[in-house]
Amino acid sequence: MVTQTEKPTYTPEEYLKLEEQAEFKNEYRDGEIIPMAGGTTNHNKIAGNFYKRFPLTIQDQDYEVYIGDVRLWIPDARTYTYPDIMVIESEPIFQENRRDILTNPLLIVEVLSKSTQSYDRGDKFRSYRSIPSFQEYILIDQSGYHLEQYSKQAENQWLFKEYEGEEAILTLESVELQIPLKEIYERVNFEQTEE
Repeated sequence: MVTQTEKPTYTPEEYLKLEEQAEFKNEYRDGEIIPMAGGTTNHNKIAGNFYKRFPLTIQDQDYEVYIGDVRLWIPDARTYTYPDIMVIESEPIFQENRRDILTNPLLIVEVLSKSTQSYDRGDKFRSYRSIPSFQEYILIDQSGYHLEQYSKQAENQWLFKEYEGEEAILTLESVELQIPLKEIYERVNFEQTEE
């Protein structure tokens, strides 16, 4: 007879203490600690290209841009995660008594991989939508010139747009900014194996 062992559960405080000593990043999902998948060079280049093309001041508005290593707390989902890129409008709001955990993203960008794309489009997006400041979600395919954009129109209403091809230009909705896909994908080798 095969018996199933229960997965251990952790409090947010236990997770944060363990994460301080962890060699690799882990997400926290309502009691569970989930190891994060490793990235590829394409993943890294795409996130870096988006990051470096996002100006810190647009139309006299200030933005903070964070890449990969900054944790996000989503209270309604009891989740800690590390978005590939987060854009904060004006001042960052940190989780109480912390300077390494944000709570108020305006825009989140995730670079898709085979191992995470279902989660990024599904449960993770659902969690992100519970954040009051969150207005726009960009999902970037790392195997070709293709990205998906979700922009909040009203409560519980999101507009979906798709961009495809080297000549396409992403027009952000939450920020007055356009970024050509050829700049997002600069120096990306589509023949490399995806994670």
